[in-house]
Amino acid sequence: MALKKTKRAGAQSIGDVFAAVGRAPRRRIPDDEMDPEVAYQIVHDELMLDGNARLNLATFVSTWMEPQAQRLMAETFDKNMINKDEYPQTAEMEMRCIDMLSRLWHAPDPDDAPGCSTTGSSEAAMLGGLAMKRRWQDARRAAGKPVDRPNIVMGINVQVCWEKFARYWDVEPRTVPMEGDRFHIDPEQAAALCDENTIGVVAIMGSTYDGSYEPVAKVCRALDRLQEKTGLDIPVHVDAASGGFVAPFLDPDVEWDFRQDRVVSINASGHKYGLVAPGVGWIVWRDEEHLPEELIFQVNYLGDIMPTFALNFSRPGSQVVAQYYNFIRLGFEGYRRVQQYARDVARDLAREVAKLGPFELVTHGEDLPVFAFKVRDGIGNFNVFDVSDAVRERGWQVPAYTFPANREDLAVLRVVVKRGFTHDVAGLFVKDLQRQLPRLERQAAPHEDAEHGAGFRH
Repeated sequence: MALKKTKRAGAQSIGDVFAAVGRAPRRRIPDDEMDPEVAYQIVHDELMLDGNARLNLATFVSTWMEPQAQRLMAETFDKNMINKDEYPQTAEMEMRCIDMLSRLWHAPDPDDAPGCSTTGSSEAAMLGGLAMKRRWQDARRAAGKPVDRPNIVMGINVQVCWEKFARYWDVEPRTVPMEGDRFHIDPEQAAALCDENTIGVVAIMGSTYDGSYEPVAKVCRALDRLQEKTGLDIPVHVDAASGGFVAPFLDPDVEWDFRQDRVVSINASGHKYGLVAPGVGWIVWRDEEHLPEELIFQVNYLGDIMPTFALNFSRPGSQVVAQYYNFIRLGFEGYRRVQQYARDVARDLAREVAKLGPFELVTHGEDLPVFAFKVRDGIGNFNVFDVSDAVRERGWQVPAYTFPANREDLAVLRVVVKRGFTHDVAGLFVKDLQRQLPRLERQAAPHEDAEHGAGFRH
């Protein structure tokens, strides 16, 4: 006897869902509720207009994670990272990650190196800047000197979070411009900008403009010489947003971290080459001396007395869980293998782009798995902004932008290679770029509106 199928109460067929989808208000909350499947379909369909994250060669942020990591994140998205009493094991995993990073970055005493997770590397960078400013203020007050004119020294290639730090916390930014083929900080110029009001120097392990490492050790040596001449003891914060998860595995002999005595704090982005989905950064200080106690708050209304010194309060614990998963899943050798593959893809792709003819490499993917290239001099009928628009027709998102002072004349495209971007996918990109060249070469001149890409921010 055949059983008659009955429709489950409240269930809708696909046809029912699409028949029910109406015009949802976009600027106000609707008057009545709607079926969850209908609401889902409306949002789902609208998001189809977004770009494909896997084809986004502009972002440094991870766009692929293993299914097991995704499952862990789904299981822990409701855990509040700040509530360490209710979720002690999540808090324990956070501290294990800090311990692992303090060892990876060669803290003198890893058991005495404080740190915390953040919502991203930008928040972590601001915490590092705040700690340097507060230690400078404390020292100045102890010496009976004014504290109203702090400054911070950095290369003009820094990520915009450092401009925000300077503006939000009333610190004068002093920047070293680019010159010629030097696209990041010059150690001697940085030291020359320092004075008694300098809270610290920021060095970048992996510039977003071209993917190159800044010479952290040379910056520290220049500051050593400055101290010998003037007595000024200037600390260094390393913004290792990307390089903090690349250099230890691929360039272990580059001493950019706490092996340099002047380096007092390091920030990194777990959701970049830390291989976690967006939403987690890290900061580690050399030791407890360099994290002023007045920046630590004790709260007792979450079930227990617990310290907090991040800028944000409530935030999900799932990204921290995923970071811990990556650490124990991949280990040192796994991270080395993943990052080496990305660098190999970047180097090979850079060579293939150069072979196309109209392009000249600015960097080659030798540090971060990132390279920048420009349109060759003498080609006047299209520019990098035209190229960026052309490849977007196939879904590729490749940023085009001009460099800052004193290289505003240099306009480039930049490719960021991340986990999940394979040699095969790189080959597809080269073919699509090559396919666009005949049309670009037939242009009489660059499109007038092409330079809208100049507004790209790092």
